[in-house]
Amino acid sequence: MKEQITVKELKEGRYVVIDDEPCLIKSISKSKPGKHGSAKARIDAIGIFDGQKRSIVSSVSSKIYTPVVERKSAQVLSFDGSVAQLMDMDDYSTFELPVPEEYKDNVKEGEEITYITAMGNKKIEMRT
Repeated sequence: MKEQITVKELKEGRYVVIDDEPCLIKSISKSKPGKHGSAKARIDAIGIFDGQKRSIVSSVSSKIYTPVVERKSAQVLSFDGSVAQLMDMDDYSTFELPVPEEYKDNVKEGEEITYITAMGNKKIEMRT
């Protein structure tokens, strides 16, 4: 799911869709309007799920998509070292997600963890 807003409404720390990938905005720089053109904005962002850096340049009055990013909690049903089987705490559905290296020591069976979901993708994210 995604929503449409104008570029001038975007802020650092929010999300934007670049190349059909939800991204976290790291910086926005805006230029002044010229004699024959409108003001432009350069948006630098990092992909939520793939970690790639992306940037776009667009008019501040143009429309752009922002993804609907949700943070949810899940209980760890089983963990084999690289993949965790999780159960969503809202609808009790089960699914498997790979566990990033930096979180492997914190994932234990029976405990709750936080994951994010956007545009059909899921990723484990733990806040420290």
